[in-house]
Amino acid sequence: MIPQLVTVRRRRRSGRWSRLYVPVVPVLLVLSPLLLLAVLVTCLVFRVSPVGALRGIGRLLWALPGTRFEYEQGRTAVLVSVR
Repeated sequence: MIPQLVTVRRRRRSGRWSRLYVPVVPVLLVLSPLLLLAVLVTCLVFRVSPVGALRGIGRLLWALPGTRFEYEQGRTAVLVSVR
């Protein structure tokens, strides 16, 4: 299943958390022409099959739901969870 929502939480200097919800499907629909062009140009530069690259990107997106990325350094903390 392709992820539907990405939640990004960031701890502010005051210690409070701020959240940003990013719906994946509308963002992909808006950015898909640019993404497709970037993939094609990159494939031409590195001499990789465009079909194989798009298949790999699809498999990566399919595996993302349930993934959590956490980063903390000093007073900065970021949590990204994919649903």
